[in-house]
Amino acid sequence: MLTVRDLRVDVGGVVLLDGVTFTVRAGDKVGLVGRNGAGKTTMLKILGSAEPPAHGQVRREGGVGYLPQDPRLDDTAAARTGLEHVLSGRGFDEAVVRMEKLRVAMEEDPSPRAVDRYSRAEERFRLEGGYQADSDVRRLASGLGLADDRLDLPVSALSGGERRRVELARILFAGSDLLLLDEPTNHLDSDAKEWLLEYMRRYRGGLLVISHDLDLLDEAITRVIHLDRGGHDDTGTMYEYKGTYSKYLSQREADEERRRKEAAGRAKEVERLQGVVDRFGAKATKATMAHSIEKRIARIEAEGTEGPRQARQARVRFPDPPRAGRTVLEVEDLSVTYGDNHVFADVTFSMGRGERMLVMGFNGAGKTSLLRTVASVQEPTTGRVDLGLDVVAGYYAQEHEGLDPHRSLLDQLRDAATGQSESELRALLGMFGLTGDKVFQEAGTLSGGEKTKLALTQLVAGRHNLLLLDEPTNNLDPGSREAVAESLAEWPGSIVLVSHDPDFVRALRPDRVLLMPDGDVDHWSDDMLDMVALA
Repeated sequence: MLTVRDLRVDVGGVVLLDGVTFTVRAGDKVGLVGRNGAGKTTMLKILGSAEPPAHGQVRREGGVGYLPQDPRLDDTAAARTGLEHVLSGRGFDEAVVRMEKLRVAMEEDPSPRAVDRYSRAEERFRLEGGYQADSDVRRLASGLGLADDRLDLPVSALSGGERRRVELARILFAGSDLLLLDEPTNHLDSDAKEWLLEYMRRYRGGLLVISHDLDLLDEAITRVIHLDRGGHDDTGTMYEYKGTYSKYLSQREADEERRRKEAAGRAKEVERLQGVVDRFGAKATKATMAHSIEKRIARIEAEGTEGPRQARQARVRFPDPPRAGRTVLEVEDLSVTYGDNHVFADVTFSMGRGERMLVMGFNGAGKTSLLRTVASVQEPTTGRVDLGLDVVAGYYAQEHEGLDPHRSLLDQLRDAATGQSESELRALLGMFGLTGDKVFQEAGTLSGGEKTKLALTQLVAGRHNLLLLDEPTNNLDPGSREAVAESLAEWPGSIVLVSHDPDFVRALRPDRVLLMPDGDVDHWSDDMLDMVALA
């Protein structure tokens, strides 16, 4: 079904992985794990034919469904309705158009040949399930938490989370033999996530999934492929473990301890042999022996004398913000409409200095549109947004549209910075684990987690006192997510937050909740945490 042989993965001329070999057969449920930047997303792009391999072979058998981390739809796909786009996964959209042309041709010329052509096309459509396809799609979309009426809107009118659900529904509806899914639970509420987990459990094809969702990794997979950066040239290697994610963690800990001991033993042997060379190498009578020992040292060093690297703990600190006026934000009678789609209307609220507000609502309720309007990324249909005295707003967009894919990390950070030197900017990037030559890479070459870290670094560099955060923990590994939450929890500025992450919301301790699309404001209570993953 999927056979990978001696695969090399590189980004911007940097080799991330080399010599990767594995297979995925029908019934295999494989989790692809590793820290941000280890090469997971790039490797999945290669496996999904979105990028060519630098070296090695990838052989696929049967149909392949590939969900990238940030699906980009062309103009044709964006103009379709959500229903039409999902139907295109099995070609039913084209089949309907073809049948309609044959029907019109038959009416204009009811010859036996025209009737036969239409009849054969109609019979094939029926046998392939075309007549029940609409109901199948709506049932699938409902499982993923997409309201029925949203399917009838153009894809371009849907929110980012809804578009991703539509694309996931299209891939699942296609009935592929192999699924390659990059962070499939992003933007899913708890019910939709549970539905997808059950789908994966029952799925009979091969599955290769990247996810930071520990529930998914523990409940839906039977094997783990761990990508580990290390070695003297920092080229990554691959390790396989059988079982769930929890089993993998315990196996990996034991495996890494064994590898550390073996590496320490090799290092000690190299030190002993080098001492022999140092004592006898200068003597002519011992030169041949010394040369032989040096060859042996080289062989041992090739096996590695350094054990696995300890996971680097993220240390994030948001600097204290400039002081703002007592009122930082006033929103009055705000409305947003896209064509005939009325997203929300007459939303009114205000925020004080240091206040945290959580924006809640089901997908399509206008949470992202609200943040984009407050951030002046888009104009409201009606109403007004006023920032208070000395307020500097910083906007984190869940789709990372503020990043220029063709500019380096360092150049983009300079744009957001306020007079910091290059060493200070590199220190900020290093705080998020973006170090070394990576700071000169183009942003388009980063993984989703690394793009999140770059966008967050821009917020840190910008010295904002009002943060507008739209799902800031998507794609972050657990350690980075916890570090960002701890830093923001202590940060004294104002925050407007959209998030489906209950742990992150708990850490930030919101003061109030804005319920969309109605715009009702209520005081926060921990009793609402159960609603965070649902809304």
